Amino acid sequence: MDVKRINDQVSVSPQISPDDIPAIKAAGFVAIVNNRPDGESPDQPSSATMQAAAETAGLAYHYIPLGRDGVSPQMVEETRSVLEGSNGPVFCYCRSGTRSTTLWALSQAGKLPANEIVEAAAHAGYDMSHLLGHLSQKQ
Repeated sequence: MDVKRINDQVSVSPQISPDDIPAIKAAGFVAIVNNRPDGESPDQPSSATMQAAAETAGLAYHYIPLGRDGVSPQMVEETRSVLEGSNGPVFCYCRSGTRSTTLWALSQAGKLPANEIVEAAAHAGYDMSHLLGHLSQKQ
């Protein structure tokens, strides 16, 4: 697993497997967010498989797939709701971590200054500077 910590509340990662979930739980995460649509790759575990593994480990599981249609206001709101409703750190993943970071960044618009959002993402290895215009306004 290649976990990138954005802040105390959220970390992102490329695709994980059900076998990674006990380590995610042991690391103190309380929830997993899957931002990868089912069927993108033949070797990718399905959302149902990941949900079963997460729930078996005692973790909350949320499926907010970000695919070719792009980001919707509903995805941003769902992400914000998961982060605000979790009583501990949240682990988000997709194919590379970029979509998870994008949804996190957009969910923080209006809550954090845009430059802080971009800096936190950059510290984790993700360039969100192209979102500056969106991050300067509440979503």
